Amino acid sequence: MLGRIGVLVLSLFLIASRSAHEYHASVTNMQYNPKEHAFEISVRMFTDDLEKALTKENGAQRVVFSAANTTKNDPILEKYVRRHFAVLTPQKQRKSFDYIGHETEADAQWIYLELPYSEAFRGGQMQQSVLTDLFDDQVNLVTISYNGQKKTFLFKKNQTVQDISF
Repeated sequence: MLGRIGVLVLSLFLIASRSAHEYHASVTNMQYNPKEHAFEISVRMFTDDLEKALTKENGAQRVVFSAANTTKNDPILEKYVRRHFAVLTPQKQRKSFDYIGHETEADAQWIYLELPYSEAFRGGQMQQSVLTDLFDDQVNLVTISYNGQKKTFLFKKNQTVQDISF
């Protein structure tokens, strides 16, 4: 468990309402849905940070999120997420996931994924490296909920892959 540091990071991230901010954080929630045999995943990132990352990913062609282009950025966003987020089984096999889409909320973007998982979840490894290539102080907080248990993991620039277990 993460304790006070995780609560502090999460609190700072959630109360931010300015477009410019002094820290860089994302929050990922993975909730297992036993009826669907899948993890429902949401990733929240600041819009301005994500635009910078996707612009870099897009060969310096500017990427902007707006109400007018709600799905225009989905292909590049999906490519970026697939490069920076992964779940590996204990046998080191990468689990495939479905990109569902994204939505804008104030100064943040919510990205939605679904990870089919019909076998019992026994842990493995996770990569959560969004924005770590841009910001040295980037912190990615991941909370996994599975069968009534909840664990939180903290990913940073020098720790983008971690063992996860229940």
